[in-house]
Amino acid sequence: MSLWIKICGNTSLADAQLAAEAGADAVGFVFAPSPRRVTAGHVAAIVSHLPPALERIGVFVEATFDEIAATVGAARLTGVQLHWDAPGELRAKLRARFGPKLRILGVVHFGDSTVETDAGVAADANVDAILVDSRTASVVGGTGRSYDWTHAAKTFFENSAGRRPLIAAGGLTPENVAEAIVTLRPWGVDVVSSVEAAPGRKDPAKVRAFIANARAAKM
Repeated sequence: MSLWIKICGNTSLADAQLAAEAGADAVGFVFAPSPRRVTAGHVAAIVSHLPPALERIGVFVEATFDEIAATVGAARLTGVQLHWDAPGELRAKLRARFGPKLRILGVVHFGDSTVETDAGVAADANVDAILVDSRTASVVGGTGRSYDWTHAAKTFFENSAGRRPLIAAGGLTPENVAEAIVTLRPWGVDVVSSVEAAPGRKDPAKVRAFIANARAAKM
């Protein structure tokens, strides 16, 4: 199985190209309140210069169907990450509008030995993969905090075997990503803050190290 790697929180062409050149499968763009927030027009100007095979995932929080659909079209996204307890109806409408070509990622939050999730996410046929992230009281993503991988591996990851592919996120760094992969055996990994020089600006050495260490990990 080939590991899927997403470098998220991109705000510039240079950073998105860096991720592509370093071997990422996908780049993420945040369309929600964040120091990394971008606009559809900004992303459209970036993606026109990226390799066609590179996935372009938009991250949304508490957005409407019309807002997401318009952004997918304008920014030429290939996928969406619904980073909140989005209703099943929204996922169904996105699938009906864009078909199987749009990758739809659901999100669950793992913290304090519990999982917070929309009960329907894991069973929803419209969800292509589930991103397992950490969470704080005030921030829903990009926290830079990890959860208990060993506990998660024995509970949520093990119990989800054979269902939707799982993407590990939350607190991953170039230094610990290999350990996380060995412990969790995820389908993919996602990173933001630990490969930045500052919020919204990537550190080239860290991006390359993260991807290289993830690829070298023993699945």
